[in-house]
Amino acid sequence: MNTFADRFSTSTAAGELRRAKALLEDDAEFSEASWGSEAGFGTLAKGVPTFSVPAVPSPSAFLRLHTDDHADPNCRIKIQHGTTTLAFRFKGGVIVAVDSRATAGSYIASGTVKKVIEINPYLLGTMAGGAADCQYWETYLGIHCRLHELRNRERISVSAASKYLSNLVYGYKGMGLSMGTMICGWDKTGPAIFYVDSDGTRLKGDLFSVGSGSTFAYGVLDQGYHWDLSDEEAQELGRRSIYAAGHRDAFSGNSCNLYHVKEDGWRFIGNYDISKLHYEGPGDVPGSAGKGYGYDIRVQSRNAVDVTAEA
Repeated sequence: MNTFADRFSTSTAAGELRRAKALLEDDAEFSEASWGSEAGFGTLAKGVPTFSVPAVPSPSAFLRLHTDDHADPNCRIKIQHGTTTLAFRFKGGVIVAVDSRATAGSYIASGTVKKVIEINPYLLGTMAGGAADCQYWETYLGIHCRLHELRNRERISVSAASKYLSNLVYGYKGMGLSMGTMICGWDKTGPAIFYVDSDGTRLKGDLFSVGSGSTFAYGVLDQGYHWDLSDEEAQELGRRSIYAAGHRDAFSGNSCNLYHVKEDGWRFIGNYDISKLHYEGPGDVPGSAGKGYGYDIRVQSRNAVDVTAEA
């Protein structure tokens, strides 16, 4: 009697095992789509994640045919990216600063994009290129950073996290991924920054800036950077660099999000409106009231006619 009940019951342990086995055997439940946008990150039941590629002989050739790779300006789909992200290390940790503007060509799609991805309490990633690619892969990286902690009973190093991300995206090289990110954090070796892009490139350095406004940011960073910056000076350098890019680059702007990574983890410093930085400066910094970053403030509103007359 008990055997008969176990065979047809849905609430007993045997019934639960039968249901679990049926789910594992059902390809519809654990299809490749479960690793895409249809179901978040799916389940670990199938092991290594895979993506369905387009049903064309060469995905990279298909993208070149239908998108703007600067060889054919008359193609159907215009893909233009614009952003400014930067990170640098100094004796007090790592400063990470980004703008918040998302563009689609000349159209400003959003002014409130969060371009810093909080991987774990000690690791930050930046977003440049395709927002979906950066968001997906860096969040997926966070899963494996947590698994590393559980397996090894210690935090993953910045070097290992960046290497894992580099290996992941290299497997999809030539398939249209667009990603230029910096993995920043603090581990046993101290503060560290690695640049990783969608081609699998991985570079270790002290100072990086990525995006269409990076040339303007580098101009400020190269002038003001040195290892012995104080925390306040480093934060100010990050703000000024993003302001310079937002002021001069049409594809960057809106606001600056500033983070500081220290030995005890990262800390969000603040969000600063770039227009207010131009005229008023950062309001939360002592002594900065009314001290805008704009050059018109520094020359005390004297126009070109007045300067010529005095000369």
